[in-house]
Amino acid sequence: MNKNMKKSLFPYVFLFIFIVVCLFLVNGNGIKVNEITYDEFIKNMNNNEIKELTITPKTRSNLYYVEGKLKDYKENEKFTLYLPQSDEFISKIVTGESDYGFSIDVKQDPESSSWLLIVVNVLPYVILIGGTIWLFTRQLGGNNKSMDFGRSRAKLMEEGTKTTFKDVAGLTEEKEEVQELIDFLKNPKKFQSMGARIPKGVLLVGPPGTGKTLLARAVAGEAKVPFYYISGSDFVELFVGIGASRVRDMFKQAKMNAPCLIFIDEIDAVGRQRGTGLGGGHDEREQTLNQLLTEMDGFGANEGIIIIAATNRPDVLDPALLRPGRFDRQVTVALPDKNAREEILKVHAKNKILDKSITLEYLAKRTPGFSGADLENLLNEAALLAVRRNKKAISMAEIDEATDRVLMGPAKVTKKYTDKEKKLVAYHEAGHAVLGLKLDGANDVQKITIIPRGHAGGYTMMTPKEESFNYTKNQLLESISGLLAGRVAEEVVFNEISTGAHDDFKKATKIARSMVTEYGMSDLGPMMLEEPSENTFLGRDYTKNRNISDTVAHEIDEEMRKIINERYEITKNILIENRNLLDLIANTLLEEETITKEQIDYLVEHGHLPKEEENEDTDTNNKTKKDTK
Repeated sequence: MNKNMKKSLFPYVFLFIFIVVCLFLVNGNGIKVNEITYDEFIKNMNNNEIKELTITPKTRSNLYYVEGKLKDYKENEKFTLYLPQSDEFISKIVTGESDYGFSIDVKQDPESSSWLLIVVNVLPYVILIGGTIWLFTRQLGGNNKSMDFGRSRAKLMEEGTKTTFKDVAGLTEEKEEVQELIDFLKNPKKFQSMGARIPKGVLLVGPPGTGKTLLARAVAGEAKVPFYYISGSDFVELFVGIGASRVRDMFKQAKMNAPCLIFIDEIDAVGRQRGTGLGGGHDEREQTLNQLLTEMDGFGANEGIIIIAATNRPDVLDPALLRPGRFDRQVTVALPDKNAREEILKVHAKNKILDKSITLEYLAKRTPGFSGADLENLLNEAALLAVRRNKKAISMAEIDEATDRVLMGPAKVTKKYTDKEKKLVAYHEAGHAVLGLKLDGANDVQKITIIPRGHAGGYTMMTPKEESFNYTKNQLLESISGLLAGRVAEEVVFNEISTGAHDDFKKATKIARSMVTEYGMSDLGPMMLEEPSENTFLGRDYTKNRNISDTVAHEIDEEMRKIINERYEITKNILIENRNLLDLIANTLLEEETITKEQIDYLVEHGHLPKEEENEDTDTNNKTKKDTK
């Protein structure tokens, strides 16, 4: 039972114990009570059977509450009855006029005391009302003080934050861009004397997991100033005006703690363009944005408040937010290159035990397109696999399996292929490999497996031979060939096609359309016929005017079809010419199920796999299957 469950059950256990105790006290601590009549009481009095008597007057009801014991009663036994105060017989006993030879105890009426009366009649209501108020305030207090609607939700991290540039691997140019912010926060007079205006706001733009939040924390850590952290969604509430109130309160707190740094994560949640969408605007979000724009204009250039915001969707932000004087500078935090990936791996590998055969340079080379978060997850998955396999260090087998898990998900080793389906998948993946080996522009094959992962029946890990920012027309065409090679191999070998190439077609079609409509790499000429759009705002995209005629749209389709068909035929000729290599890789896959780049290179050169490597790979695959189960 966890601690939260124990805490939730404690009030009920306490209530149960309280009720039991109350019932025990009400029942007289286990004493047997006999209710007798007036006649029986008089009879016992006359027969001298009473041992002791206790009389308590009840002024309000004009009764006496009588308790007593008979001589033949046990220790835990007594009798009770009510007698009228007008009865002369009992009145003589109370006043002491009559003595019957047994002990008599006359108690004071509890209702005659005003204090006791107040306690008995008022105290239960006080406890009930006070307990209700306490529970109500406690519930609201546990919900982030939800009564304080207009208070800022920004979390303050004091100067003690330990994040510095040493904790941020890579991002060399990005660190240089924000270095002057640190200098300003440390020594603002140097900038004021020169008449320089430091940027009020810096917008960090980049894909998820590239380290935007970490970079912002490092700026505050290097400058040793308070760091206010808030998400864009924390401003927006159900009630209109709450977000604007929170913005005002946030800047009020920041001015009291200047110099300081405010970091707004996912600013696109509150900074989207106003008046977009089929349903018009969003009053609460737009009022919040208006207040943010006003506040950023409201404080001076050298008040010591710097705002850093992060987003991976700069295209949806309102133009008024990006103008000079608000977010003056945009810093692109891109996916890391090979050298940056190596630095990131060094940071995350500090507490990992890696096998001596693994070099971080090699890992960085085979993980293009991985963000910093992906690399951290890769090493963590590899460490978990090493523990599961009872190894003392992380080997390349765990790295390979972790890479596949990050990209495609865990292997589905329990899924059974028919022999025909398995052979079809093997030739499909071998087709990709052959094109990667024969074409310079096609991606390099790092690993091939016919073990199902995710929604894919097989998986070929392909990476660019060289990382570059620009691609030539020939490189794009050869990339299309590499994507079509799986389907072409099915047709060449089996004279039959399957549904396994649907994702390949999606990527190939996207490249072909971009070549025609964006890059000007077709007979239609160097024109931008379409702008890349991700349907950010349905209303805006639905009502926008088309810049091309129906005739041009038809020509675009024809050019795309021409590119795909030509590359399909070229790919088909390459596979027919290299049919022996295609058969060799496919048959090896049928035996091994998984082969790596090193094995592929050896296979191409020698025509077979070495026996030692074959045994090691078989053992690795068997372990992978057991661990995945």
